[in-house]
Amino acid sequence: MPKVLISDRMDPNAVEIFRANGVEVDERPGLSKDELKAILPEYDGLAIRSATKVTADLLAATPNLKVIGRAGIGVDNVDVAAATARGVVVMNTPLGNSITTAEHAIALMFALARELPQADASTQAGKWEKNRFMGVELTSKTLGLIGCGNIGSIVADRALGLRMKVIAYDPYLTPERALDLGVEKVELDQLLARADFITLHTPLTDQTRNILSADNLARTKPGVRIVNCARGGLIDEAALKAALESGQVAGAALDVFVDEPAKDNALFGAPNLVATPHLGASTTEAQVNVAIQIAEQMSDYLIRGGVSNALNMPSLSAEEAPKLRPYMELAEKLGSLVGQVEGEGISGVSVEVEGAAAELNQKPITGAVLAGLMKTYSDTVNMVNAPFLARERGLDLREIRHDREGDYHTLVRVTVMTPDGERTVAGTLFGNAAPRLVDMFGVAIEAELDGEMLYFVNEDRPGFIGRAGTALGEAAVNIATFHLGRREAGGEAVALVAVDGHIDAALVDRLAAMPGVRRVQPLRF
Repeated sequence: MPKVLISDRMDPNAVEIFRANGVEVDERPGLSKDELKAILPEYDGLAIRSATKVTADLLAATPNLKVIGRAGIGVDNVDVAAATARGVVVMNTPLGNSITTAEHAIALMFALARELPQADASTQAGKWEKNRFMGVELTSKTLGLIGCGNIGSIVADRALGLRMKVIAYDPYLTPERALDLGVEKVELDQLLARADFITLHTPLTDQTRNILSADNLARTKPGVRIVNCARGGLIDEAALKAALESGQVAGAALDVFVDEPAKDNALFGAPNLVATPHLGASTTEAQVNVAIQIAEQMSDYLIRGGVSNALNMPSLSAEEAPKLRPYMELAEKLGSLVGQVEGEGISGVSVEVEGAAAELNQKPITGAVLAGLMKTYSDTVNMVNAPFLARERGLDLREIRHDREGDYHTLVRVTVMTPDGERTVAGTLFGNAAPRLVDMFGVAIEAELDGEMLYFVNEDRPGFIGRAGTALGEAAVNIATFHLGRREAGGEAVALVAVDGHIDAALVDRLAAMPGVRRVQPLRF
């Protein structure tokens, strides 16, 4: 039974869902780093919120960990690169608190427009400064969205309901999607010049860091009001303070800061600043939603192999997993075969699917090919870290999908680029379930790839099978299956021989010395 540790405070529904799915679960919030490091090797999964810091050092001490689940969107507290290198899936719940965060952005927009925090503080201080707080309407104002993904699109919908004009800068927003949302897609310079309000809804990356820099703030429409409920670091805080003091920015409402908890920030005390302590996801509904979602996602992965909302692995639904599992087994064996035979000289790999395979999600098939291939270089490789290892080695990757159906109703073909040219293997499924090799480097050969095997390249002449059988028999190695193929009569032939015993170096040397044998290589699947 898989075992999961919940190391941060989480809604009780999470525990119930884990147990209902057959996952053993322990709740231990508030552990120190050393305490967590001491017990985590017992667990297959780690469920967290924002308090637990999953560092490379912690991951190095967790040989059994398979999945980290973040109940929420941000994974700033997880070393995703280190997790990927160790083959650990990292999941989050990007939809669980979307409405809550979008509503918070709208609330802050109202607070800015009507100076609500300042008016509240003044009134409760016994003043009655009715003439001091002169706000602005949202109706007919232009709202500029920087980022129009899940949360941004919800904000757009709410803003349109307030009769605002919505423009959006997002390189990934298609014209068709913009039309569906009722927003106008613009470039960043246009947004800065036109927007009365700007709200940010984008992750923090090298491309988005300080997207509202001093230069860009200077390009904004004078008197703009800015809201950030996304990530600290999207705005240059020193530049924003200067813009607030000069009046270029009429007001700013921030829920996130570069350094958190933000107990001492240069912005504090700036005119017309509204600040909240990262409350974007802080509603009862959101906390229940993210806890339920992460428990369901982690259970799905640990029990059924489904992958949802992973940051370092292609998604694979629980419905897809049973259909894809035999294809992934076939793909991994093909990758392993070509990796073992071709070794270190591979510079690129192409994965092709055709027939029934072309109707499936290809990403997991490609991931399985890479997992098999990269076992040549690492003994801890899996589908999570295989693409990472492939990129590290500079392997060029291509994916090709053919709608046609050839000699087989379904086919996976793997081609690798080597110093001697392209080398291709292909396989199919018998009965839609049993992986079977059908082509090896241009030679038609049907074989199951399983256990200990020997790969022969030899001249197609009488006596080879008898000599190979005799040599193996004298070494007390039993032949399980013997598969043959050839390019042409009397030309080059190949054989894949499955054996029950161990194949040592002395036996390989003896087999290689037989007449007509050009190559012998042991394989393991």
